[in-house]
Amino acid sequence: MDILDKHYRTEDHVFIYDNATTHKKCADDALSARHMPKYPPNPNGKGRKKGENWGVKVPLLGPNGNVIHGSDGKVVKVFKKMADAQFSDGRPQPLYFPDDHPQYPGLFKGMAVILEERGFSNARSLKAECKGFKCAPGITDCCCQRILFNQPDFVGVKSLLEDVCERRGYRVIFLPKFHPELNFIEMCWGYAKRVYCQFPISSDPMILEKNALAALESIPLLSMRRFSNRSLRFMDGYRCGLNGSEAIWAVKKYHGHRCLPPELVHEIEFERKKAAATS
Repeated sequence: MDILDKHYRTEDHVFIYDNATTHKKCADDALSARHMPKYPPNPNGKGRKKGENWGVKVPLLGPNGNVIHGSDGKVVKVFKKMADAQFSDGRPQPLYFPDDHPQYPGLFKGMAVILEERGFSNARSLKAECKGFKCAPGITDCCCQRILFNQPDFVGVKSLLEDVCERRGYRVIFLPKFHPELNFIEMCWGYAKRVYCQFPISSDPMILEKNALAALESIPLLSMRRFSNRSLRFMDGYRCGLNGSEAIWAVKKYHGHRCLPPELVHEIEFERKKAAATS
């Protein structure tokens, strides 16, 4: 983004990423209905530790920004309150009672109270969660957790990647899952891996790093452009209604085109009818 800001500030830029979990990671305190309790923790009750608040556990970072480990080697985690929700009119909805609340000072409100504040008057009569969160198909109000799960502010939680890019004026698009052919960088990785496998076997980390960098540098710009065109042809094929095998056939046949010819759809439809007639 720094490079784009410096050299291409007059252009509109869109970052495209594959649908990996690392790319879709949200902030540690991002809204999530999973594991939320239905009621506030009772300071004098049983079950959860007496007076223990509900929230998220996040790794403790040192002054250098690195994660701190305890004497047992495990990552040290600290309590953090979940971020505010948002009402339908845009107002923030705190998930915790105010610190001066007479009964639950600073404690988590619980799903029932959160839903009641949103107008769901029957929230207390609902169960907290269907067993294993396996709600019946098509039912959206069977339990407190399912209702919150479908609320716009819970659905619209942005990933860290989206948040960082959008704050700097860049858009982000995530490709569909299980479709690496739409991301031409995957073909670049494949090219680099092929080159890397041709290097002599070594156990020296320095040599391995040198070989990996050399493999990445070996990808010709012309090949990158061809890979990009190949991904565009796949996109165009899916846009025309082709299935996976048909798209592979079309991309291979029209390998010299950025997009597939308009008559291709009619050709595919003719082949479908022909195959149906002979079957």
